[in-house]
Amino acid sequence: MNSPSHESRHVAVRIARPAAEVYAYAADPAHLPAWAHGLSGAIRHEGGVWVADSPMGRVTVAFAPPNPFGVLDHDVTLPSGETVHNPVRVLPDGDSASEVVFTLRRLPGVTRADFEHDAAIVTADLERLRGVLEAN
Repeated sequence: MNSPSHESRHVAVRIARPAAEVYAYAADPAHLPAWAHGLSGAIRHEGGVWVADSPMGRVTVAFAPPNPFGVLDHDVTLPSGETVHNPVRVLPDGDSASEVVFTLRRLPGVTRADFEHDAAIVTADLERLRGVLEAN
């Protein structure tokens, strides 16, 4: 079991697209390289597992099962074998917009500077997601 976090930060972006569309796009791991550069430069499905070539090295990514609630939680297993749980939600904002909220947790041993760097990466990824979805 993972150690408890020291703190959490909610990083959010509003996207001018219906929540169902945002969820459908973001829930497909094959789309990760288009918007989640902090996680994946390339991804492939191998033996029933999603494997990504990330800035951290080879990682596996496991998403929550498809659901009607906008839950995009995913576990990333690092090259060290440690698994990091990432809570993510797609929240409806009326009929034509949504908000994506990523809960970033500062784990034991992560410096303040590294936590701020991680927050900047998550923010950039969510902004990229907005750009991809609003361009279509």
